[in-house]
Amino acid sequence: MKQFQYVRPAEAEAAVNALLKDPGARFVAGGTNLLDLMKRGVEAPDRLVDINRLPLKEIRKEKQEFYIGALALNSTVAEHRDIREGLPLLSQALLAGASAQLRNMATVGGNLLQRTRCPYFYDTAMPCNKRVPGSGCGALKGFNRMHAIFGASEHCIAVNPSDMNVALAALDATVHLSGPKGRRSIPVQDFHRLPGDHPEQDTTIGKNELITGVSIPRSPLKHVHYLKVRDRNSYAFALVSVAAALDLDGKLIRGARLAMGGVAHKPWRLTEAENFLIGKEISASSFQEASNLAMRGARAYEHNEFKLRLAPRSIVHALSIASGLVKA
Repeated sequence: MKQFQYVRPAEAEAAVNALLKDPGARFVAGGTNLLDLMKRGVEAPDRLVDINRLPLKEIRKEKQEFYIGALALNSTVAEHRDIREGLPLLSQALLAGASAQLRNMATVGGNLLQRTRCPYFYDTAMPCNKRVPGSGCGALKGFNRMHAIFGASEHCIAVNPSDMNVALAALDATVHLSGPKGRRSIPVQDFHRLPGDHPEQDTTIGKNELITGVSIPRSPLKHVHYLKVRDRNSYAFALVSVAAALDLDGKLIRGARLAMGGVAHKPWRLTEAENFLIGKEISASSFQEASNLAMRGARAYEHNEFKLRLAPRSIVHALSIASGLVKA
């Protein structure tokens, strides 16, 4: 690992200024992703700016929304009473991620910035446009079982690995940032990017901006389920995941939110399927038709064609559990 300097500011302005003064600096909190990347030689910052002393750990329930500070731990958020009761989908998604030990270190801000787990990205001997722009995409003609079926480009077919991000996309969360030009907010759907011609850019965050928190509107979508399909039951990334939330009046669907993980460079929101479900009664046939709409535009590669069958089945199953049509 490359040698680096280490600083630990106590104020957000000082943390941002530390990055301004050193283009090779990076923020670090839990370090559950960044330190792995440094050990593998994928990232090599000149300086780490430890932000754990910043007052960004608050979790609060407000009149119209929930607010979660960027340094709130994944385990703390998942187990917080207000989150479990008011945002059960987020709690379920967080508990599906990683291991208990990692959840006790990982932060909300870090999870938002979590980088892909594509093996070609991690292997510095292989071509990867995300790691070295212009070097090529090893996954395109390589082993691409875990890779995207939506929104990919000829430059990158990697997927976003976060479970939390999928739930935030379904819940219409907003990401709050602080930087040299002041504060701004971005809808989470606009925070993460598709690869396009610049897969090295995972998000729309500015180079010297700091995530300060996330806000999530309160909503009547209380019938929820987070389904994560993976190769083993713990400490594995999703082949396909589905965040499903419904507002029900008896058997009538008054509102729906759907997002998928493990299928795109960003959490994949299923707006067309959501709109179709509104006004329908809960039924296997309605859920099947919604899943068919959700799969429009999907494209598989040599080793992940199974996702074209797994994804719609997962949507139907998640909706069936969320609605109470079947038991978990």
